[in-house]
Amino acid sequence: MRVGLTGGIGSGKSTVAAFLREAGATIVDTDAISRGLTVAGGAAMPAIAQHFGADYVAADGALDRDRMRALAFSDADAKRRLEAILHPLINAEALAQADAATTALVVFDVPLLVESGRWRARVARVLVVDCSAETQIARVLRRPGWTRERVDGALAAQTTRAARRAAADAVIVNDELPLAALQREVQRLAARWGCGTMVAP
Repeated sequence: MRVGLTGGIGSGKSTVAAFLREAGATIVDTDAISRGLTVAGGAAMPAIAQHFGADYVAADGALDRDRMRALAFSDADAKRRLEAILHPLINAEALAQADAATTALVVFDVPLLVESGRWRARVARVLVVDCSAETQIARVLRRPGWTRERVDGALAAQTTRAARRAAADAVIVNDELPLAALQREVQRLAARWGCGTMVAP
């Protein structure tokens, strides 16, 4: 079973992914793949340097993430050009990792699954981790280096909660859910999808 996992920033999606891994699923983390492509010597760096220039390459040869993030938020064309470089490489590596998996459940952790329009056809189910915008903002502001302006920009770059929920086969509402209850909910879903053991309510 191949499942797509998504959720807005600050929804708790990474925690859900960790619980799915504990339940025995293979997690294919597209953000981690993207970071690997943009470290020094990463497969995407030559094209990024060619298309965006040396100003977007840090002294160690990796992507200057802060500068590129600011550009992508302010310039839609630059964002499209960056995605045209990264997305084919991310997709190829994600599918290779899934093909190599030996577990009953493979979960693609894709922050922009709904926005991309491509992932729905690749998975049998979509799991959305949802919470209110107020909860998202409060959680993300607790992260080091995040300002309200940066949080608002990240939220604006993502689709609406309604659009994510409309694309979902299952939704976990994670506003005030204790970690133990969240883990039980994840375990129940994993068991329903053929991975792990069903737990008592």
